[in-house]
Amino acid sequence: MVYVVMGVAGCGKTTVGALLAKQIRADFIDADDHHPQVNISKMKQGIALTDEDRLPWLKTLSVIIKKYLSSGDTLILACSALKSKYREILLSGSSFGVRFIYIKCKVETVKRRIEEREGHFAQSSIVDSQFADLEEPCLAFTVNGENHIELIVEETVRRIRGNCLSY
Repeated sequence: MVYVVMGVAGCGKTTVGALLAKQIRADFIDADDHHPQVNISKMKQGIALTDEDRLPWLKTLSVIIKKYLSSGDTLILACSALKSKYREILLSGSSFGVRFIYIKCKVETVKRRIEEREGHFAQSSIVDSQFADLEEPCLAFTVNGENHIELIVEETVRRIRGNCLSY
């Protein structure tokens, strides 16, 4: 199985994803680690990425997903996956074995979190463009990103273990 923890920058994807992976003994990959340097440079400058900027990155992630699906290993992938067409690229035509977990947050919460964190290339100036690009998924397990991280992880682990990540 591959679980894609998705949402806008600053919603908690990486933190939730890493904790989920530890809880269910899965591998964890942060999609941000696979951005080309040009994308990272743009985001550090507060420049929103275009669809063209994201395409090679999404294709790389799609290959990683396919690898995990064919190996039978479990992966937690933290990836924004903001638009429906991005999720389609990630799936590359096959959704069997992939579940999306959408962390839904308010704009104010995300801006505050980004301003408080250190060492990440995403700046609070890109938050508005992230929300503008966001197409909330229909086929995802939605969690309230306003909740404390431990509650989000606990609820999601319970759903994964019960095989009930219903949409």
